[in-house]
Amino acid sequence: MFGPSTSTIKTPTARILLDISINRGFRRFCSDMRGILFKCFGLNRIDRYPFVRLVLKDSMRFMLGNVQPIRGETLERAKAAAGWLLRAQAATADDGVSYGYFPFGSGNGWRTSYPETTGYIISTLLKYTNNTGDKQFAEAALRMAHWEVSVQMKSGAVQGNALCAPEDQVAAAFNTGMVLDGWSAAFRFSQDERFLKAGQRAGDFLVGDMNEQGYLQSHGKNMPVSIKTFTCLCAWPLCRLSEDTGDDRYRIEAVKIVEAALKQQHVNGWFANNCLTRHEAPLLHTIGYTLQGILEVGISAKRDDFIGAAQRGIDPLISQMRSDGFLPGRFYSDWTPAAFSSCLTGSAQIAVVCYRLFEHTGDVKYRGAADSLLNFLKALQLIDTPITEVQGAISGSFPIVGAYQMLGYPNWATKYYLDALMCQQRFSS
Repeated sequence: MFGPSTSTIKTPTARILLDISINRGFRRFCSDMRGILFKCFGLNRIDRYPFVRLVLKDSMRFMLGNVQPIRGETLERAKAAAGWLLRAQAATADDGVSYGYFPFGSGNGWRTSYPETTGYIISTLLKYTNNTGDKQFAEAALRMAHWEVSVQMKSGAVQGNALCAPEDQVAAAFNTGMVLDGWSAAFRFSQDERFLKAGQRAGDFLVGDMNEQGYLQSHGKNMPVSIKTFTCLCAWPLCRLSEDTGDDRYRIEAVKIVEAALKQQHVNGWFANNCLTRHEAPLLHTIGYTLQGILEVGISAKRDDFIGAAQRGIDPLISQMRSDGFLPGRFYSDWTPAAFSSCLTGSAQIAVVCYRLFEHTGDVKYRGAADSLLNFLKALQLIDTPITEVQGAISGSFPIVGAYQMLGYPNWATKYYLDALMCQQRFSS
């Protein structure tokens, strides 16, 4: 490593720049730049020019800092977000949900189905149906759930990455937990035993995948066996499976998973080994996964220590949020920002966790933080745009040229945004 450690740099901006340019390595920096240029050149098509104008406008809003948070409009924006999720499903050749819309390169911009996130989109759309009475969303969600059953691996697991041929599939514990979440929601909604049986097979895989310390070990293709703290979110659907089946074994193992995750929490609330790519500066998205898993299992299992741990992880994030609701997309171990851009999926996830903490503790600071985060996201949702492929969606980063899911609209960003909108509507009613 060349130059001073990032932990000795006092100015956040200087620390991030040093990290990008020197500490992460010149070769990695060049690789990142090549990737950015490839994506930008991929927009050099006449039919992509409207999207290029959108990118320029979004970048200008970021540089000028003139995003105006939107209060209200919750129902209208939720309807637009739910509609986009249906279009993402319709864009695929099966009943899964497209990974997202990424309009650079060849093709129409829509990616193939993504089993992991299709799984927890099921839960979101069924909840949206319960809230609105609009059955088309439940019908779509149940088609997703049946599709997930059709592509489940023989081991009971769900594959990592985008859908591929059975001989190329590699089990991923996290993906399995996220699809288990969807099967549990589908079973509760429809009472279809096929979803319960698939869920039991997935739950048995997860229990068998744990090591003696309580960590899940299968992380998909090209992922070494190591601690991935954010996989503790799998504990929440295991708790739900325990309720669905009456088998307390799943709840006991879920508690063990969270207890293992808490061994990675520092005194200041930050979690180690909590990212796919940068353990020293985890993404807000994976931080959100970890906090939601710990909190929900804490509520389900009546473990106040789990709930307290979630609060210790949320409170420093709230302190880093700007008054307009902007939250940086990565954080170093002292909770200083490690990115200039925002990870919008992560912001939506943190909003959901804050709403749940408000519901459980009654502390209004959490509701205030959630509203700020969500009202900022509302201002970034595309409602009146001629680009129908992104109507109602939330991008991966702000600005959209930011590091996370650059120049695209991953389906899970809009999923968590819709979750947060439904929370806001519930607490404002």
